[in-house]
Amino acid sequence: MPKRALFLLSAALCLAAPSLAQAADDAEAWTPTATAIRANAAGITLPQTVAGLSLTKSGEVSNGGRAVDNYAQYLSQDGAVQATLYVYMPTYADASLAAYMTDKAIMARFGDKTRRTAYASAPAAGQADHAIRAVYDDAADGALTTAAGFVHAGRWIVKIRVTGPTERRAEVLAGLDGMLSGLAFDDASTLHATMPARLAACPAADAGDARLGAASDADAVPHDVRIPRDGRDQLCVRGTVTTAQGRYDMLQQAGRSDGAIIVPVDDSGTLLAFDPAADAQGYKLSIHMVGQTDLYGVYDKVPSPRQIAAILDGKDPQTAQAQAIAAYAANGDVTMQPGGAPAR
Repeated sequence: MPKRALFLLSAALCLAAPSLAQAADDAEAWTPTATAIRANAAGITLPQTVAGLSLTKSGEVSNGGRAVDNYAQYLSQDGAVQATLYVYMPTYADASLAAYMTDKAIMARFGDKTRRTAYASAPAAGQADHAIRAVYDDAADGALTTAAGFVHAGRWIVKIRVTGPTERRAEVLAGLDGMLSGLAFDDASTLHATMPARLAACPAADAGDARLGAASDADAVPHDVRIPRDGRDQLCVRGTVTTAQGRYDMLQQAGRSDGAIIVPVDDSGTLLAFDPAADAQGYKLSIHMVGQTDLYGVYDKVPSPRQIAAILDGKDPQTAQAQAIAAYAANGDVTMQPGGAPAR
């Protein structure tokens, strides 16, 4: 599992603000002004003081120096209410999936007493239905309220997490709503309308194992995964993958048996994608993460949940290494590298 994926997953679960001891500060990732801070590559700005929360630190979560994975930390004056703004560039950007995976992580971490009291589309930067807003009450046995917001702008995902004591719930919500409304974008036309994922059960799917065929040069080029994003169409759960790290859903577009299948792994955009090959013969495997896509060959059909679990655990004998790796710069430029890393 990529290190950044593990970091952001753990950050989503922390009772307090995420530990940033391993984050590499980089002045080029952010530009502060007298009143705001700007994520340079993304062209996204937020005031330095929002609803009683003040900027305390900013830098890069991972991929130091590439400015594709950035954070800004905010605190109330006494430190009890804590917020983190993430601006990051997953190669499969989808605000609806980011919200869905964060929701699963929060509910699993904080236990049965946690109540999801809001989970719907919301305004961002003055545009209706261009964010997802989620609120969770009675977390940590009633001690905490935590809230999250998600925005998709161009290649970038904005994720906001605000957490504080239950008795200061109003401050937590004011912080989240203030940050969502305070976001400013160099190009507001890049914002995607988004809504929470709508999931149903898929018809029974073939559970047999797939065979990895010989790769072609065309398979070593990044392709856009052909599935609706940001909640624009209903998805269905094709199956469940159980690994040493957890359980993950295999998702596809509802009503389509010939479309792409994705397996989201964490809340930072890490996922496996099986996309129909151009000649309709089989499914190409790609693994997406922040700033990088690992490209593999073509399976003769969608692999079984057991095979996908083996891929995620690095134990699949067919998928020994990536055929090619596409590394993305913050400006969107792609550098192709030969494969060689295990699929994990």
